[in-house]
Amino acid sequence: MKKVLGVFILLVVTVLVGLRLGSRPAPEHPFFAQFKQYPLVIAHQGGDNVWPGETLYAYEQAAALDVDILEMDAHITADGVLILMHDETVDRTTNGSGLIEEMTLDELKELDAAYRWSIDEGATYPYRGQGITITALEEVFQTFPGYPVNIEIKKTERSMAQPLCDLLREYEMQDKALIASFHDERMAEFREVCPEVATSGSKGEVTKFVILNYAFLGGLYSPAEHALQVPERNSGILVVRPGLMWGAHRRNLQVHIWTPNTTEELEHFINMGVDGIITDRPDLLVELLGR
Repeated sequence: MKKVLGVFILLVVTVLVGLRLGSRPAPEHPFFAQFKQYPLVIAHQGGDNVWPGETLYAYEQAAALDVDILEMDAHITADGVLILMHDETVDRTTNGSGLIEEMTLDELKELDAAYRWSIDEGATYPYRGQGITITALEEVFQTFPGYPVNIEIKKTERSMAQPLCDLLREYEMQDKALIASFHDERMAEFREVCPEVATSGSKGEVTKFVILNYAFLGGLYSPAEHALQVPERNSGILVVRPGLMWGAHRRNLQVHIWTPNTTEELEHFINMGVDGIITDRPDLLVELLGR
C-alpha cells in the first residue's frame, strides 16, 4: 500500500512539474505601456452614478476629468451597428422599449437615453429631454481619437467579434482597447478574429485562475488574457485579496476591481494596490488620488 501511494504521489508531482514547466505568463501588450500612474481610473459606463451612463455626454465628462480609460458595453443593432448600452433592451434607461438587436440605429436614436436616469430614486430626472441619445461606438472613436477604452462584449444572438475588430482597425485602436466579456464563447470568437487586441479574462478563465490560486497552483495557469476584471466577491467567495494579486502579477496579469463607488471602498482598493478600479464615481476616485 505504501508503494502504491508513493507511486501515485510521484506521478502527481511529475504531472504538476510538467505543467509548471510548460506554463507561460501572459505576454506583454502595448495597451498597458501607455499608463504611468496606478491604479488606473476606469470610468464605468462613463460614470453612471454621476451622469447618464453609456452616453456621449458621460464620456465627455469623464474625459474632462482625464480618467485613464472609458469603459462601455457593446450591443449590435438590427442593421449591424455597434451601440453602447448595458442591457439587452432599452426599457430600463430610455423612454422606449424593445430588444436592441431588433431595432435599427435610426430607431434607437429617436429615444431619450437619459429619460430614466436619476440619482434621487426618481424624485428628479435632471437630464431628461436634454437631447441625449443612444451612442454608437464609432461616435466615441470619432470624438476621442486614441483615448483608451475598455469595451465589454455583451451576449447577443449575433456575434459582434468581426465588426468590432473591423472598427478597431479602421480607427487604429488595436493598442488602445481592452476587450472584456463574461461569455467564454464570445471572447474566444473575438480573440480568433482580432488576436492583436488586449483582452481580459472571461468568466470561465477567471474561475479557473481563482480556483488554482486558492490551491496554490496559480503557476500552472497559462493565460490567454492580459487582465482579470473581477468583483471583490462572487457567490460569497472572496476573489480580490493579496494572494490573488500576488498570483496574478506572477502570471503578468493586471487585476481590475469592479465596481467600488464609496470613499471607503475606493480607499480600500487603492491601499490594496489593485492595478485598476472600474467605478461609477470616477470624479471621486480622481479626487482621492489627487490627480
